[in-house]
Amino acid sequence: MLGALLITLREGLEAALIVGIILAYLTRTANRRAVRSAWLGVAAAVVASLAAGGAIYVTAGEISGPAEPIFEGAATLLAAAVLTWMILWMRRQAVNIKANLQAQIDSALAGGSTFGVALLAFIAVVREGIETVLFLFAANGVAESRLLFAIGGLLGLGAAVAIGYVLYKGSARLNLKAFFNITGIVLVVFAAGLLAHAIGEFQEAGVVPTGISQVWDTSRVLSQESTLGHFLEALFGYTSRPSLTQAVGYFVFLAGALALYLRPSRRRPADQLRPGTSG
Repeated sequence: MLGALLITLREGLEAALIVGIILAYLTRTANRRAVRSAWLGVAAAVVASLAAGGAIYVTAGEISGPAEPIFEGAATLLAAAVLTWMILWMRRQAVNIKANLQAQIDSALAGGSTFGVALLAFIAVVREGIETVLFLFAANGVAESRLLFAIGGLLGLGAAVAIGYVLYKGSARLNLKAFFNITGIVLVVFAAGLLAHAIGEFQEAGVVPTGISQVWDTSRVLSQESTLGHFLEALFGYTSRPSLTQAVGYFVFLAGALALYLRPSRRRPADQLRPGTSG
């Protein structure tokens, strides 16, 4: 549940902030006629994201036999890679997002058409939407409960929309730098868990060697089948009996990704995403 909530909250808030920047800039520059086009682009992006999600789940449901763990492992590995890239990219590029969006809006409006604004909103939101679909599909494989997983995703999305709205209206302020830093660290650990799960799927299919089949066994201390065990598996990739390949992959990835994420940066990050700021 918490994993789904965290994914939809972060991805949804990023999308909401981007939409807020677009709408605020259009209003401030007296281009209200393009606001409707921006919303049409957002609506089309939501539909496209839902269609992509449906296609992924239908495709996964039709795969069975030896190909099933390979498909799930590949999808989970892709999700871990995209999630890590997204986190690192956001940390480096957030300072320029607002200026870049405003420059793209100016360019789109230069020809007198609002179609470019709709396309800009569509691309910005559909990217976040498809990322969310991919992450949720991968996380669903280790979810403690399908119902709780769905509830967590909806709660996160609802919270993201609400936070984005109050930030756009200027009725509240949020330390976005702290928010993205904290959620970024948690999502790096989450991505490490996805990687370990992908390795497990590949080992089940015989694609990746196991090495030592069981490095340790903590099932007597904390069973993976317990409520807490399921929760830690879904959020942090906890495995009570990991293979050597899983353990090495998990800790090497985690150390490398955290080192990249936590290295000092001279630029000020996500505060620039606040829609109401000037620029």
